[in-house]
Amino acid sequence: MGMKSRSGKYVKFLAYLVVIVLINVAGITLFLRLDLTANKVYSISEASKQVVSTLSEPLTINVFFTKNLAAPYNNTERYLRDLLEEYALYANRYFNYRFYDVSPEAGDISRETRENQELARGYGIHPVQIRVIQKDEVKFQKAYMGLVIIHGDLLERIPTITSTEGLEYKLTTTIEKLNNKISALLGLPEKIRVKLYLSSSLEIVAPYLHVGDLAKLPGRLEGIVRKLNDKNYGKLEFEYLDPTKDEGLEDELQKHHILSLKWPALSGGKIQPGKGSIGMVMGYGDRSVEIPLIRVLRVPLIGTRYELTDLDKMEEIINENVESIIDINQDLGYLADHGTLKLGGTPTANRREQRREETLSTFRNLISQTYTIKDVSFKDGAIPESINCLIIARPTEPFTDYELFQIDQFLMRGKSLAFFLDVFKEVMPSDQQGRSFEAPRYVPVNTGLEKLLDHFGIRIRKSYVMDENCYKQTLPAGLGGGERPIYFVPVIKNRFINQGLGFMKNIKGLITMKVSPLELDAKRVGENGLQAHELFASSEKSWEMSGRINLNPMFIRPPQSGEGQQSLPLAYVLEGGFPSYFADKPIPEKKSAEKDSGKPEEEEVGAQKAEVDLSKIESKGRVISKGKPGRVLLVASSEMLKDNLLDAKGRSPNATFIMNVLDSLNNREGIAVIRSKEQRFNPLYDAKAGTKTLVKSFNIAGLPVLVILFGVFVWVRRHARKKQIQMMFLK
Repeated sequence: MGMKSRSGKYVKFLAYLVVIVLINVAGITLFLRLDLTANKVYSISEASKQVVSTLSEPLTINVFFTKNLAAPYNNTERYLRDLLEEYALYANRYFNYRFYDVSPEAGDISRETRENQELARGYGIHPVQIRVIQKDEVKFQKAYMGLVIIHGDLLERIPTITSTEGLEYKLTTTIEKLNNKISALLGLPEKIRVKLYLSSSLEIVAPYLHVGDLAKLPGRLEGIVRKLNDKNYGKLEFEYLDPTKDEGLEDELQKHHILSLKWPALSGGKIQPGKGSIGMVMGYGDRSVEIPLIRVLRVPLIGTRYELTDLDKMEEIINENVESIIDINQDLGYLADHGTLKLGGTPTANRREQRREETLSTFRNLISQTYTIKDVSFKDGAIPESINCLIIARPTEPFTDYELFQIDQFLMRGKSLAFFLDVFKEVMPSDQQGRSFEAPRYVPVNTGLEKLLDHFGIRIRKSYVMDENCYKQTLPAGLGGGERPIYFVPVIKNRFINQGLGFMKNIKGLITMKVSPLELDAKRVGENGLQAHELFASSEKSWEMSGRINLNPMFIRPPQSGEGQQSLPLAYVLEGGFPSYFADKPIPEKKSAEKDSGKPEEEEVGAQKAEVDLSKIESKGRVISKGKPGRVLLVASSEMLKDNLLDAKGRSPNATFIMNVLDSLNNREGIAVIRSKEQRFNPLYDAKAGTKTLVKSFNIAGLPVLVILFGVFVWVRRHARKKQIQMMFLK
């Protein structure tokens, strides 16, 4: 019996061992990971999966990382290996990665290691000096901690990886940057259609409109598309459609807001009544971009004026819109006139001048890592069609109605607007020597943008938000020490941030400064068919300062008994098909002192009247009355973009918020989600005083009482069981 028992145990042991080996073999071939972290930090995002799964050319990642480093650098290597392994899991056959051995063993450097180190240096990856603690001693060690990404003839490197923070974001955006146009174009199953709508009937009135010979336009545009086709892997297809010969195109003309002209008999009957359309549309799938070929302007004294798009710029226009259609657009528009904040500049020695010429250097540097910033000026013409999002930061000069019309129609084309507006302009009084003796005055600013915003259903109040939950300034010992609240710098707590939106997820704290409250007209927003998302608000201990503004912290006091204190909304995103402010209005006049030809206006007017009265020509499609789905961000403070509220590395909640919201407005919300996942600012929940007292009382008295009650319950159960057993034996 003893021998059989022992042999049975050995058989079981061997069986269990075989099962364990088989499970490990299955685990090697069947990859499975469970990420139990709240933000899924150790799992790649959908945007990362999309990027690596759509590669159309080989992409290789060569990693040069010294082995067996001390903590925390060994965790970085492990995380990088897991991350690349998961990339490979979701990638197609074009993705490849390799870790090169660059670690010397016991002080000796093998031939292979030496060659790998030379290869790393050839790619621009050099060893960095790190500090490690071994056996209670601080030592310094040189280590390779970088990688290089190779895609075709392009190469990008991340020379130093000392932390896991933001690593997925860096890898995904770098791969996307390399993959962008080449892979996106090669991966298109169909061609991008470039359609020219041009009525042959327009050739009769073209000479009077001063738009050149329209009969040659199809040939010139086809030649431009053919030239671009060589650079775009043959993915463009040109088509010329004549609405005069095909009346069935009417629905397409209305859908794409193609300019249509209708005229009575003109020039004493020499021109017979007629109509015609002209415009160009680029489209792929359900995405399309309209490119107007003729602009209709109303110029004082001259009247109606027609301008043909500069065909010399058409190649650039088509190429930029290709990027927009295939969703790789990395351009952001920034309004550079009307007194907006400057993106960059040279610091001056004079502090007053430097304060007056505030720049957005940190903001520019952060944005430039992902986007190409394009300055937009209304003096140079209309807003470029290739831009998906236009940033307008603290304009101080009024907009003309024609400029507001350009902004309005930009939004109607399904684009996005990001407004960072100030309702007051700070004016510093000074004597003739430039020395200031009085507090600054805050003068209300009215630019005309208020009309557009009010039409959409949102407005800015002429006040500043003060909040008891604010930044606390530490006073020096000479001033008594302690902290002084700066009420006009509200600190936004977690519970006042809308984390229901993807790009706002994991942002659990913000800081604002000189911000004004927003007021939403819910009825008008609903009538316009829009959705309003409040992004963040001040605390319930905030109030407004209006009228005579004085931001000297020594003279600001909260209202007595909390009168007038309430939570105030500070940022909104409106989205949907916006109604145009100019839907039922004539196109505003574009004021110009002189025509492009150099002729005085009076001379031009006389020449025009002698030829034909263009005011009799009716036009449709000039004003888009109901837009495609677009978005508007409104934050009533330009301080959110300034250097004092953003960190240079882009890791603070403020920097994450700004980058994320611009990603979202530029149709790259997947990238914003990756950045939010890496947000590590995670403050404790700010409980009320009563809640804190309740928790303390429970910890001090409640837990011991629960332990006692549990002990009594166990004793009662055991006693009852004992009684039950006794009764069984008594029977």
